Amino acid sequence: MKEYKHTVQYYETDKMGISHHSNYIRWMEESRVDFLDQIGWSYSKFEEMGIISPVASVECAFKKPTTFPDTVTIVVNIAEYNGVKIVFKYTMKNDNGEVVAEGKSSHCFIDSKKMPMLVKKSLPELHETLMSLVIA
Repeated sequence: MKEYKHTVQYYETDKMGISHHSNYIRWMEESRVDFLDQIGWSYSKFEEMGIISPVASVECAFKKPTTFPDTVTIVVNIAEYNGVKIVFKYTMKNDNGEVVAEGKSSHCFIDSKKMPMLVKKSLPELHETLMSLVIA
C-alpha cells in the first residue's frame, strides 16, 4: 500500500507556528480516502451505491510538532474489522522518520435506507478485501 504524503500548509499552523491539532484529523481523513481509493473502494463508489460510512469515534495522540512546510507521511492500516465496524489506524511521520502523531478512527457502514449494514452479506467482495487487510 502506498503511503500518503501531506505537506503542511501555512494556514494549518497556529500563532506559535506549529500545525493546529485539528488538522491531524483532516489528514487522517485525506489518507483514509486515499487508502480506500487504492483498494478500489472509493467514497465516490460507496456514495453511488447509496452507502455512507460515518465516523463513530476518532482519537489522536500527538508526539512531535509539525510546521510549515513539513511533509507528513501517513501510513493507514485496518486495525479491526468485524463486518459491521471498521477501525483505521494512522501513523504519521516526519521526513526524519520520527512519529509525529498516531490516531484511530472507527466507522460503520449505513445503507440507502439509513440502516447499519452487514458488509459480509451486502458486499462480500468488499468484506473479503477488508478482511485481508486487517493487521495482526
